[in-house]
Amino acid sequence: MNNNKLKISNARVITPFRILENATILVEHGKISHITQESADFEDAVAIDAGGNYVSPGFIDIHVHGGGGHDFMDGSEEAFLKIAETHAMFGTTGLMPTTLTSELDELYHTLDLYKQADRNNVKGAQFLGMHLEGPYFSMAQRGAQDPRYIHNPDPKEYMDILSRSNDIKRWSAAPELEGAIEFAHQLRAKNILVAMAHTDAIYEEALVAFEAGYTLATHFYSCMSGVSRRECFRYAGVIETAYLIDEMDVEIIADGIHLPAPLLKLIYKIKGPDRIALITDSMRGAGMPPGESILGSKHNGVKVIIEDGVAKLPDRTSFAGSVATCDRLVRNMIKMADVPLLEAIKMASLTPANILGIASSKGSLVKGKDADIVIFDEDIRVSTTVVGGRVVYTKV
Repeated sequence: MNNNKLKISNARVITPFRILENATILVEHGKISHITQESADFEDAVAIDAGGNYVSPGFIDIHVHGGGGHDFMDGSEEAFLKIAETHAMFGTTGLMPTTLTSELDELYHTLDLYKQADRNNVKGAQFLGMHLEGPYFSMAQRGAQDPRYIHNPDPKEYMDILSRSNDIKRWSAAPELEGAIEFAHQLRAKNILVAMAHTDAIYEEALVAFEAGYTLATHFYSCMSGVSRRECFRYAGVIETAYLIDEMDVEIIADGIHLPAPLLKLIYKIKGPDRIALITDSMRGAGMPPGESILGSKHNGVKVIIEDGVAKLPDRTSFAGSVATCDRLVRNMIKMADVPLLEAIKMASLTPANILGIASSKGSLVKGKDADIVIFDEDIRVSTTVVGGRVVYTKV
C-alpha cells in the first residue's frame, strides 16, 4: 500500500510524554504533518481506523542478525529484504543489519549487498546502517562467535574495511585489546558509533575506553566482564563500569531469557529509560518454529538449536543469539520488569534513535518527523506497521 497521504484515527497515540486518547495522526509525503484530538478531514488519504488501539513510534532495533529463516551473512539480497519484512511484522521500522566474525571476503560481500538491498527495501523495516560485531574480541568472552576469525585490531585491515564502505555506522569490539583505543579514535573520526562487546576488560581499562569513544555496552551482561578476582584482589568489570558512568549507554536483550526479571529490573533502576536500548540480537530463527538452525551464514555458520524461546549451541553451554522480536521486548519490560508503557516504548524507539544520533527525524511521534509508526493492542500484539508513511504490514 503506497500513498502520499495517510490518516490514522480512533487511536491512543503515544507521544514522548503522554498518551493522547481518541487522537488522529495525519501523514503526508512520509512525514507526520499533524497530531490532533479533534476531528480532521484529509482528502485523498489512505484511512486506517486504529480501533482504539495504541499508536506508537516504530521500534528501532540497533542489533539484529536475522529472522524469518535468513541471516545477513547469507550472501544474498533476498536475505536482507526478508529479514526486514519479518521484523516489520512485529513493529520494527528501523534496524541495523549486524555481522558476525567471518572471513574478510564474506564481510566485503555483505557490505556490498547492504547497499544493493537498501535501494530495493520497500516492504520492510528501514536499514539504518551496518553494525560490525567483531572480529576484535576477547577469546575468553567470544560466546558463539567463531574463534577462527578472532584477533586484535589490525590497522591495515580495519582501514581497508572502512575504505570499502561508508555504510558502517557502528562497530563492536573488546576495548582492552592491544590497538583497540587507536581503533576507536579512527572510528570516531568517521562518526561511527563504537561499542564494548565480548570483552574481559576491568574498570580501569573500560574507563579509558569510554573516554576514547566506547560509549555503548553491547548486549549488556552477555559475554561481558563483571567483578573478577585475581589472586587476592577484586576488580570491577565492564558491567560495573556501565553502572558507574551515568553517561554510558547499554543495550539489552529483553527476551526474558538472556536477562531474567531481576536483572531487567536492576538495569532499569540504575540506568533508566534514557540510557537503555532494547535489542533483539536475533538470529535467523526469529519468527520461526523451534528446531535446528544456523548462526551466521549458511555455508560456514555455527549449528545451533532453537528451544525454550532462545538459540543455543548444540551442547547447550551457551546462548547463541536470541529469536526475539521487538514486540516481545516491550511486552517483557512491562510485564517482567514493571516498566511503565511510555518508558518501555522509549527504550524501543527514542533512546536507540538518540544513541544512533538520528532522533531529529526518528524515535517519537512528533510533527515533522518520519512517519515510522506501529499500531498494537494492550498485549503489544502488532496489527499495522508504517515505515516512512508507507504501510508495510497489516495483520489480516
